[in-house]
Amino acid sequence: MRLLLILAAFLVFSQFDVISQKDISVEDIWRDYKFIPKSVPGFNFLNDGRHYTRQEGNVIKKYDITSGAYVEDLFDASTVAGQLGFEGEMVQYKFNADETMILIESEKESIYRHSYLSKVHVYDLVTKKLHVLYEEGKVMNATFSPDSRYVAYVWENNIYYYNLDNEETLPITFDGEKNKVINGITDWVYEEEFGFVKAYWWSPDSRKIAYIRFDESDVPEYTMTLHKDQVYPEYVTFKYPKVGEKNAEISAHLYHLGSEENETIDIGSLDDMYIPRATWTTQDDELVLFKMNRHQNHLQLHLINTANKETKIIIDEKSQYYIDIHDNLTFLDDGKHFIWTSEKEGYNHIYKYDMNGKEKCALTKGNFDVTNFYGVDEVNDLIYYQAAEQSPLQREVYQINTKGKKKKLLTPGGGTHSARFSSTFDYYTGVHSDINTAASYGVYDRKGAMIRSLEDNQHMKNLQAEYGALPVEMFNFKTSENVELNGWMIKPKNFDSGKKYPVFMFQYSGPGSQQVLDSYRGMNYWWFQMLAQQGYLIACVDGRGTGARGEEFKKMTYLQLGHYETIDQIEAGKYLASLPYTDPQKVGIFGWSYGGYMSSLCILKGADVFSTAIAVAPVTNWKWYDTIYTERFMRTSQENPDGYHDNSPIYFADQLKGNYLLVHGGADDNVHLQNSMEMARALISANKQFDTYIYPNRNHGIYGDNARLHLYNKMTDFLAENLKGGE
Repeated sequence: MRLLLILAAFLVFSQFDVISQKDISVEDIWRDYKFIPKSVPGFNFLNDGRHYTRQEGNVIKKYDITSGAYVEDLFDASTVAGQLGFEGEMVQYKFNADETMILIESEKESIYRHSYLSKVHVYDLVTKKLHVLYEEGKVMNATFSPDSRYVAYVWENNIYYYNLDNEETLPITFDGEKNKVINGITDWVYEEEFGFVKAYWWSPDSRKIAYIRFDESDVPEYTMTLHKDQVYPEYVTFKYPKVGEKNAEISAHLYHLGSEENETIDIGSLDDMYIPRATWTTQDDELVLFKMNRHQNHLQLHLINTANKETKIIIDEKSQYYIDIHDNLTFLDDGKHFIWTSEKEGYNHIYKYDMNGKEKCALTKGNFDVTNFYGVDEVNDLIYYQAAEQSPLQREVYQINTKGKKKKLLTPGGGTHSARFSSTFDYYTGVHSDINTAASYGVYDRKGAMIRSLEDNQHMKNLQAEYGALPVEMFNFKTSENVELNGWMIKPKNFDSGKKYPVFMFQYSGPGSQQVLDSYRGMNYWWFQMLAQQGYLIACVDGRGTGARGEEFKKMTYLQLGHYETIDQIEAGKYLASLPYTDPQKVGIFGWSYGGYMSSLCILKGADVFSTAIAVAPVTNWKWYDTIYTERFMRTSQENPDGYHDNSPIYFADQLKGNYLLVHGGADDNVHLQNSMEMARALISANKQFDTYIYPNRNHGIYGDNARLHLYNKMTDFLAENLKGGE
């Protein structure tokens, strides 16, 4: 009887322990969205440096930075709803230079990763008058001129500008045509790989617009099939230049508003060249065009005097690998100097140049990477930036003067810090997280002292306690090639070092990326926590080619994408399998996009290490990917046939031994479904069994209408059946 009472008490306490910490489910994560951290959206500093605005619903509200006190409503969309086709639902907004007018975007319609169409209205805060740019439809990339007299935009591949004084619209270009000629916005591959859409730029005096023209008439096309309960599928065809194929022909132009003259800008031959950026200096007649060769290892910045047509090169940079494009070019108000970041000395650092292109000084130095450039406070002669100086796993925010002296750390402590500064640099919003803690937001003064908290995400800490979140632990190890790699792991719930646990590895591995970073990891954090609750050991390792460890570490994968990364993931798998509490027969790996490419290579080339792999939206042969990204790292398949062949999963399909789940979106405009179809064909030809899921009409992100919920349930079930052996 005493034994029965003890057993009953044990069962009661065990039951209490189970219900005291809830089990995480896929439905919690991807249906009910219980675990989304709070952020501080729509936080826009005003010119005075003391106030900011936020969009709350359809109202733009003004607040004091230091106290958070509400000041006034600057705009309430309901007051103009129904006028000039405006339905009252505001998606986003932008101020003009002196903050007397607001550009309001509504009815947003996404196109690709960054591009979208929207209806655009302008509201004058002084006259209370509403303008509409184009009554007949939606436009792209509307922007105020610096003097606020005009708003330029793109409609159906042509550039227009609207005169706010007389409400007239004038065209700048006339030859735009879908899948043929684009003016003022980028083509697909520029948008995806150079990361910008608006390809026109107002001069400081508002009298000129520089723009890029894309002639993509001869660029090969790709067609996606959409299934929408119609008798016949819908076909979407767009220009997509794959490796070695013809890019759009580009040219640079200058339009003069007064004379309506449209001239071509001469910076030499642009055959097999890119213009990945353009900007005006602080002077009215000085335009800078970036010019880069197709191999992307030679970059020139051309400074063009648009008045006398004189041109000089102010940056001429070459690399034995490739050069990454960035937005860190900043011209100083003195008209004599500019700031530039470069990896030319082996790590990414900040430099000061004169307008003849002569380097004046290196503002940062050392064996670390500057990871973000925040700007120049010219009044106080200070520069602000983010760096991985203390560790590749962390990020700090610093200030330094324009002579590279008096460096100050503004964000002591570990984790990842980032900042966004007010226009006067008197205040900044700081964001901090670590791998076990969701982001907190605060307002800080220029010395780094916290003034007040904006959001501490305490509810996330409560959820972690409620659901028994397990600690994410950092680790490192050396490979057989004596390369030290960093990783993190989550040990299973009720961890017992005497047991053997299945290992599930996650990675991305793409050039310059980082998954092993002391920052909060988002929604996958909770899925990994759920799997750890179910008895998996979760791990992630960054191999060679990843970021924040200098140029050589990042760029050593040049011409051999996938080679060193696969070696390192296999080494990581072996290391994890050697731990006394892991089951070496149950090591799985998962990745999405580049990570899916890697998990495919690992299950094939590392067949004796990995028993299970999940590949979502993988590249399976680089010859099917776009020119700019692939040729940057691999050149063309004609120039580098072995690099392409030896690192393409489709050519190793016969080596599959384990369990392989292949997933793709049917409307993936980025990594085309072709990749998974060819992979499936190769596996069938090799008589290898595998699982595959296609998500109709879904793009590279595979989301919307339960797609994410469905996918993560499928992956969870696949792991339970194959990695845990049906447990």
